[in-house]
Amino acid sequence: MENLNNQREIKKDKKINNEIDSNESKSPLSIFIGSITSLILCIFSFFISKKIAFYFATHRPLNTSEIVQSISTSLNTLIVGLSFIATFSFGFIGLGLFIVFIRSFLIKKS
Repeated sequence: MENLNNQREIKKDKKINNEIDSNESKSPLSIFIGSITSLILCIFSFFISKKIAFYFATHRPLNTSEIVQSISTSLNTLIVGLSFIATFSFGFIGLGLFIVFIRSFLIKKS
């Protein structure tokens, strides 16, 4: 029984080591391409977010029911908020990957 536990621990250690090795083997080019892709998606989603916000600002709900207006305003706010969250998420991911790209040249590999 103890032998099986030891084998499981060895397999777990090998799996963890393989995951660490695969994370360290990313080339600076792949990091840079990921950064550029994320920044392009940030710009694209920013323009879409601006159009969504402009659309909802110019097209107010025309219902007389307060409940319908409340639900409509809540959904509009949710949609605009999610679009800007996507924009800034892509932006921060792109910025972080660009910093990792710069850092990959400054750190010496042992």
